[in-house]
This record gives sequence, C-alpha cells and structure tokens, in this order.
Amino acid sequence: MSSSEERAAVPGDGGSTQTLQTFMDEIFRALRRPEQRRWAQAYLWALIHGAGKKTPRTMALAKPLPPAAAHGLHQFINASPWDWNPVRHRLAREVAARTAPHAWTVAELIIPKRGEHSVGVHRRVDPVTGRTVNCQRGLVFFLASGSQCYPVDWSLVLGGAWDSDRERRRRARIPGSEAGRTPADHVTGYAAEAAAHPGLPRLPWVLDLTRCDDAAGVLAGLARQRADVVCEISPDHLVLLTGQHTPAATTVGALMEVRHARQTHVLLRQTPDGRVRPVPVHTYAGTVAAAPRSGSGDDAGARPYRVVERPDPDGRQPARYWLTTLTDRRVEDVLRLARSHAAALAAVSTLRRRFGVLDFEGRSFPGWHHHMTMASAAYVYQRLSGAPATALAGAAP
Repeated sequence: MSSSEERAAVPGDGGSTQTLQTFMDEIFRALRRPEQRRWAQAYLWALIHGAGKKTPRTMALAKPLPPAAAHGLHQFINASPWDWNPVRHRLAREVAARTAPHAWTVAELIIPKRGEHSVGVHRRVDPVTGRTVNCQRGLVFFLASGSQCYPVDWSLVLGGAWDSDRERRRRARIPGSEAGRTPADHVTGYAAEAAAHPGLPRLPWVLDLTRCDDAAGVLAGLARQRADVVCEISPDHLVLLTGQHTPAATTVGALMEVRHARQTHVLLRQTPDGRVRPVPVHTYAGTVAAAPRSGSGDDAGARPYRVVERPDPDGRQPARYWLTTLTDRRVEDVLRLARSHAAALAAVSTLRRRFGVLDFEGRSFPGWHHHMTMASAAYVYQRLSGAPATALAGAAP
C-alpha cells in the first residue's frame, strides 16, 4: 500500500464509538501491519454505515470517507496478503465469550453472477428453485445462540472447470488444497478444525442434509470425530440397523412406518389464535449406521442414533425427519436445536440484504474470503452491540 493509503482513519460512530473501536481492536489484532488494521477498520465502518451495494467504490461515497478511499479499500480486500483465518478465529471466540452458544450450523449461499471470470463461478441447479444458475456457491458456518446465529467462517465450493483447469486456479490464487473439495469435505474439515481449536466450543452440529448430494459422507465424517449431530434428512435416506444378528438396510421413512418400532411423544403447540393443540412426534432409538456406503467398508456412522419424525399437524406437508446422536435428550430439546438451522437461513437473508455478501466483484480467491470475513465481522458487531440495523445504516456524523 502507498503512504497515502496508510492514512486510513475510522470516522466517528456517534455514542457507540468506543464500543465499535474496542470490537475492532480485538478482532483485527491478528493483522500484523498497522495499515492493514486501519483499512480493516475503515472497511468495517463502511459496511455498517454505507447504503446500497457494498463495493469499495460505493462504500467510499459514505461520508466522511474521502472518495480517494476507494483505492485503499480495494487494495485491502483484493491485494493485501493478510490471512483471514486468525481474524475468523477471533470472531468465533468473541461470539463464544459474549453469548451462550448451543450449536454449530451451516447454510448455503448462492451468489448469482454474470460471465465466467469471477472466482469459483459455475453453472449448477439451484436446489430451491430447480433452475440452472450461473453462480458462486458459498457455505456459511454459524455459531447458534438463543434465537441468533453468528457467521464466523466461510467456504467457497468450486465446481465445473475450476476442478480441472490449473491455469484458471492459478490466476485466481486458489490454493492447490482446494481443488476437488466437496461440500461434505468443507463441513467435516471445519468441524475438525473447530474441535481442535482450544478457544472454540465443542457443540452439536445442526445440519439440513435433505438436499445434500453426500449426506452419508457428512454423517460419516462427523461420526469419525465423535461429534454430536442433529441432522434433517430425507425419508429415503438409507440406514443400516445394526442391533440385530443380521444387519438390515432400510430407509428412514420405511423404518418409521413400522409402528411397533417407534415411540410416540405428544408435544403441545400453540396455534396463532392462542389455543393449544397436541402434536404427535415419533421416535426410533437404536444402534444404526447412519451413513452406510456400498462397498466402502466405512462403518464410522455405526453408533446410537435416534430417528425423529415430525408429521405435519395439518397433514398438508410431508413429514420431516432428523437423525441425532443426542439419545439422552428430550424430544423437545432436539427439535429446539433443530430450529437453529432456520435461524441461520434468516441470518443469510440479512447478510444478503444488509452486509454485501452478494456484492464482491473481484476475481481472486483471497479477495472473496477477505470480503466475506469483513461481512461476518460487521454482522457480528451489529448483533452483539444490540444496535438495530436501521440505526447502523444511517449516515455517519
């Protein structure tokens, strides 16, 4: 960075200046160069206070940042060689220290793109809409606490030509270790990293695997780590009943249709008009292999699981199913944990709408991770400080 770029300053933040400054000092302490820390603070401030698209050019228009700051913000994200992992670890530790997290969870972020030059962009079928889209595919890792989810890490899932074209990966500065990694690899890899980090909590993983191409791989990887899980699965997910002399393969849906094999629990649900109605929930508790792989010999998923089936009370929607290792928890507690994933989806919506996760225009792998790291920091600060999003979006003094 030039000497002019090094003179970045963080504008005032009204009555919360000291709170924001304290937060930034803690999170960006991992950055080794003073100018990197100053530009990180300017970028974070602009993400919080800027309106419209969150690109360096548009963020520099937020007063009192000078228009010339656009170049410095661009350099900080796209060219400065700072490591995002220590920043994210500090972010996760800050969340763990200031909240009472109860689960890890993951959500997918589809970022529509034009053209083919943005890092990681490829064509794939959007599982929600069924349409083929040209997009980047990100995974967001959350710590869930209460009704909130805090984004603390990211993965960019490569696909298409990015797995085979070495020259394309070289131009985008993608590490060789990223080639060929599946979503299952990203999830189990981060779970192992979080479990090994002394400052991060060991918590159950709450996942929606109903649209996952390799649900068995995710479950097997987490089972090898002895991680507890609460995973929503499709009714045709294959399980292997191992508590018998001859193991028997069946689907979750078929298993729960065998009435003598399941237990019924009655939960009470309050309707919008204030009435209370009973809701039956069925469970099967036994030793199953939750992720049998044909011919692989991988029986890491063989452990005590409980299958939870929640029929739709009105009979209008198909039943939903979860696999969980929390066999000693009440059904109410398991379903309460399962709601963490819905909170993660709400957080993704806010990240899209308020913190610019769709707006990165660079072409490099480090630049993408730098921008997403800063978006996470802005989101976490807004939630931990208790400041309403509308107040943070106001013009700077």
